Order: sequence, then structure tokens, then C-alpha cells
Amino acid sequence: MALNCGIVGLPTVGKSTIFTALTAVKAETSNFSSSNKNPNLGIIAVPDPRLDKLTEMFKPKKKVPATVEFVDIAGLGSASSKKEGSNLILAAVRDAALLVHVVRCFDDPDIPHVSNRVSPADDIELLHLELALADLETIDKRHEKLTKELKDPARKKEAERELAAYAKIRPALQDGKSARSVALSDEESEAVKRSFLITMKRELYVCNADEAGMKGGSAHIEDVKRIAQAEGVDCVVICGKFEADLADLESEEEKREFLSELGLQESGLSVLIHAAYHLLGLRTFFTAGEDECRAWTIKAGDKAPAAAGVIHTDFEKGFIKAEVYRYDDLVALGSEREVKVAGKLRQEGREYVVQDGDVIFFKFNL
Repeated sequence: MALNCGIVGLPTVGKSTIFTALTAVKAETSNFSSSNKNPNLGIIAVPDPRLDKLTEMFKPKKKVPATVEFVDIAGLGSASSKKEGSNLILAAVRDAALLVHVVRCFDDPDIPHVSNRVSPADDIELLHLELALADLETIDKRHEKLTKELKDPARKKEAERELAAYAKIRPALQDGKSARSVALSDEESEAVKRSFLITMKRELYVCNADEAGMKGGSAHIEDVKRIAQAEGVDCVVICGKFEADLADLESEEEKREFLSELGLQESGLSVLIHAAYHLLGLRTFFTAGEDECRAWTIKAGDKAPAAAGVIHTDFEKGFIKAEVYRYDDLVALGSEREVKVAGKLRQEGREYVVQDGDVIFFKFNL
């Protein structure tokens, strides 16, 4: 399961700089990158020190990390939904599982701002307004179709429920607020999924700061954090230039030294991915052995057969049981053999809910 994060923001906020640093894919960059309507896609390994430790202990032939997808979407701005190529841009936004909203939190006269002044609050409001307008257009089209379906007795009740949800959502969108900010019943929430509203998606703010902001913060960063707290969403701080320089270093030792200069324990990439995992309710389990150590991504609450199905559909179909132990127990006891001796290896059945950090061996039969 690959986590798809759509990187959105106004032009000149540093989206493509961050994308290039995080993915090592050379994205097209310019002061007004919205001229490129086709999104850039990068697939990278999810950094996980637990997988590194498993590899150190088992010494496998191959190490396979989990992956995450980043999609660099062309810069949005005033009336973006009406501009040429807007369908491609908005389609890429709709396909994302999570919106990574990059906000410019640095001052640089050599990189002009589209509004001629750096104001994170104004930038956030503008982008939210554009996404809300796109959603308004979507529900208007949906409204026309549902009105016709009201005449069909078989569809009437379902159409009424969906229209009732849109009646609640519309005022929020007209105010530039997100659809997810509206209180809906479970049935209404399920109904509006059919329209793939952009502003129903989870959002993560990324403050793109300079090195001074990374070290000591800034008024721009505090503005974004205040907005994030009010909306109940997460916010991380990244220095795009710093991440780009870090990505160019070859050895892990050089990277650790570079991070320590800013007093950081991990890169902005790690912080971003961990935040995204939490927002989307994702978890990691491992398989480990002499042939391979691998990290697998599942959803929180997935039971053992579903986790087995991530490896192969045959594993889920023919699931018998799962042999499970905790990564922390393995590290504490020193070897898989000692885990077994200590009675920490468990036999789990179909109803077992897989936990983050489980090391699992599945048994199946077809």
C-alpha cells in the first residue's frame, strides 16, 4: 500500500524544491511553475530505523522498505479552477489520499511572491477558497443529476440524503471553508463520497522556512501553527533548501552531522511521513528472515487476514494463522530464538488486530 500525498500550494512557495529534495526527482521549477499542468510523481522509501535494525540482526539478502508517493501538483492561485489545464490539476488533487499544503514562511526578495508580500494566513485563505470553489462547481453538477433522480422511487431516498448533505456543505464552501468542517451524519458522510470533494480530504500544513526559521521559529511559522491548531490539523516545519542540501550528501554519517548542525534528530522527510501516517491512520508491520526483511503498510484496525493480503491475495484467501512477536521484544531479547524461549511468540487467528511494529510470519493453505 503506497501512501499518496498531493503537494499543493500557491506558486513560489517552494513546493517543487521540497518535492525534489524529498524524492530525488528533478521536478520542473520556476517562479511560476503553474505553467506545467502535468504533476510530477516520485516514489521513495519510508525511513524506518526499525527496519534497519531488523536488517542488522537477520542479515538478509534483501531489505525492502515501505514506500510513499509524492505528487507535485502545479501551483494553484486565484481563479485556478477556471484556467486552462485546471481539469488536470484538480484531477491530481482529487486522486491524492492526503493534501500536503506547503505554505511559504520565508522572505526572499529574489523570489517574488505572487501577491507581492509574504502572508501565510492570506495564502492559506486563497488556496482554500480556490478548492472550495472547485467543490461548489462539483456539487452544482451533482445537484442537477440528483434532482432528476428524485423522480425515481428506487433512488429517491438516497438522492434526498445526498442533497441534504450538500445543503449543509454549501454555506461553508461559499465562505471558503472546507466540507470536512461541516458536521454530517454517518449516512450523509457516506453519501457525499460519491462526489469526491477535494475539501473533504485530510490536510497537513508544511511550513517552508529558511534555516533561521528552522532553528528559532518565526512569526510566519507561528501564524500557520495558529491556523492549524484552530482547524485541528497537523503542521510540520521544513526548510526546503536544507532538505535539498541534505539529499545531496552521500553517506549517512555526513547526513547525521548535517542534521545535528540544526539540532535535528531526523530529516524533514521523516517528520512529514510520520505525520502523514498518523493523519491517515496507517500502521507498519514487518516480515523478517534470511532472505528478506520488509516493511508493510496497513490501515489501523486491519486484522491478520487483511495484513496477509497486503503481501499476496493468496495469503488472505488461505489464511490459517499468524505467528507474531513484537519488534521491541526482539530488540530487548536479542534474537528470534530468545523471543521463542521467553514465550513472546504468539499464535494469532483471524480476529487478531495487527499492531504497529509487529513482526509476523503467516501460515496459509490453498
